[in-house]
Amino acid sequence: MLAILSVLFVYLYSPVCGVFQKLYCTISDSCECDFKPNIRDLEWDLYKNVYGQHLAQDIVSEEVARFLQNKTPERPLVLSFHGSSGTGKTLVSSMLGNHLYGSAMSSPYVHQFVPTLHFPLPDRVQEYRKELKSWVQGNLTECARSVFLFDEMEKMPLGLIDVLEPFLGPSHVVFRTNYRKAIYVFISTSGEEVINRKALESRQAGRDREEITADDLQEAIARTVYNSTTSGFFQSSVLHQKLITRFVPFLPLSRRHVERCVRSQLCQRGSCGRSDVVEAVGGDMTYAPVQGHYFSTTGCKAVPAKINLFL
Repeated sequence: MLAILSVLFVYLYSPVCGVFQKLYCTISDSCECDFKPNIRDLEWDLYKNVYGQHLAQDIVSEEVARFLQNKTPERPLVLSFHGSSGTGKTLVSSMLGNHLYGSAMSSPYVHQFVPTLHFPLPDRVQEYRKELKSWVQGNLTECARSVFLFDEMEKMPLGLIDVLEPFLGPSHVVFRTNYRKAIYVFISTSGEEVINRKALESRQAGRDREEITADDLQEAIARTVYNSTTSGFFQSSVLHQKLITRFVPFLPLSRRHVERCVRSQLCQRGSCGRSDVVEAVGGDMTYAPVQGHYFSTTGCKAVPAKINLFL
């Protein structure tokens, strides 16, 4: 009996067992890294702390909930965020990581790629393609529920992202991975022109921005980013094969949205009552097409610096 226990101990703590455990975690529904999704808190966070983005709030909460309810999805969840700087794209991607993993964005299973950091040289695309494929496949082998965030897609070297095509579709087999459980988020300013134009037309027609629907923008965004040389999806097979689950439009922010950002930031600093600072920051922003009216050219991105100026 003692000999049997000794053999079991050696097996359980051996590197071979580690390999089998990783493989088991890749294909099993009962072993999912430190994956602890809290959809209710994600929805609450989106609706409480993301301003002026009814489309993003609805699409992200609905698609994530639908994806996680399916224990054996046919394909990964692939979301592509589009809109001007400062409209909340990075904030929403952080919320996603925070509410899917117990260790939030510091989780070893949430992976962020920034072109200027990870893929800075356009003439090394073929080398980057091999590295990216290896990174994604290796991380999926470690954890089927991996989350991949690709920031600043407008700066992504052309042709690089197509190496992900086998991981995004329903018909491929990727050895040793259950790649269909992963989540991919692409973040870009590409397509901001069509989004902002739709918001402006709606405003000038006297309609509420909440009347803008996702269907109003899905095809326009897809067409724009596919045909734009300043998009990481320029003539991409990922778009051609329709492997994006949903395009998520982020609308330009009006002054009232910016002032909500200011108020939120002030409260985090313990200065909730400073309505004078809220008014000053809101009035000091640059707006287009008319100064003081319509949409902030920097969204909420410049808010912290402006607060420092007026506090």
